[in-house]
Amino acid sequence: MSERYARQELFYGIGKEGQKILMEKTAVLVGCGALGCTSANLLVRSGIKHLRIIDRDYLEESNLQRQSLFDEEDIKRNFPKAVAAQKKLQKINSLIQIESLVADLNPSNIDTLLRHVHLVVDGTDNFETRFLINDYCVKNGIPWIYGACIGSTGLTMNIIPSKTPCFRCILGTIPLFGTYGTCDTEGIIAPIASMIASIQVAEALKILTNNHDSLSKGLLRIDLWRNEIKRMHTEEIKGETDCITCNQNYYEFLSKDRYSMTTTLCGRNAVQILHPDGSRLDLPKLAERLAKAGEVSYNSFLLRLKTEKYEMTVFPDGRSVISGTNDIATAKGLYAKYIGM
Repeated sequence: MSERYARQELFYGIGKEGQKILMEKTAVLVGCGALGCTSANLLVRSGIKHLRIIDRDYLEESNLQRQSLFDEEDIKRNFPKAVAAQKKLQKINSLIQIESLVADLNPSNIDTLLRHVHLVVDGTDNFETRFLINDYCVKNGIPWIYGACIGSTGLTMNIIPSKTPCFRCILGTIPLFGTYGTCDTEGIIAPIASMIASIQVAEALKILTNNHDSLSKGLLRIDLWRNEIKRMHTEEIKGETDCITCNQNYYEFLSKDRYSMTTTLCGRNAVQILHPDGSRLDLPKLAERLAKAGEVSYNSFLLRLKTEKYEMTVFPDGRSVISGTNDIATAKGLYAKYIGM
């Protein structure tokens, strides 16, 4: 124990007392992609008590270019990202509790998945989930750290309820679909994801050890290709805007009516569908039933059905990702045909 964290304890900002505090803290990482892999790795090595990883996705070959926790064997095993990450991280630090949740964070489950935590770290890839996290964290007084990257550019910002502007103060509302780029349309280089995630974890260590005076202020933007670092000072925004979230206490994204049961996964040519009642599926029985419909493979985490045109990935909670179409009606029809509604 003393040797594992010895160099971190020598650092003046943490010390032995800070390490003791860290070892009593729980953090949640939402999303285990390029940002999440680096964040999870660094948080686990820092010696926090408990890391909860929430991710809805499964591994694909294109992930290996920038998602540093995964390898080719994980893809062969059809592991969801959260599960593959947990297996690697537990080998790095067996002293802490690492929890993997293969789930889509939404208004129905957010209170269960984010309760009793000290910090939320953003590793997501979409605005709707970030607005959802913002609403929940502002309502419950939980700090969270925004992070995003695309191409060679990354953004990060600390959101401390009642002390800093919230995410909605800065952005207002979700940008219109199709008006912003994604990694699938603009590409991404791995170093920018590692840099933004490293900054996020540095800020996380400050928050978790109560070093609030050292926190980064405002929205930080870094472009590694152009060697540009800019900071948007946001302190005055909180007093100038009548934000409906942190000033009016209206939490729009926590409403179940606000969240769609179907989501087009931007740049993926795929649609995610949530099961209406969240009932559990018996994957072995489903595999037996679908054996004549196409090529079927499954493990305890997911089932895959490949047909001539489409690929369907089904999780035990009934959630499914239908690849090969961006059309919601087509995806819902396939879901009804093979799974039932």
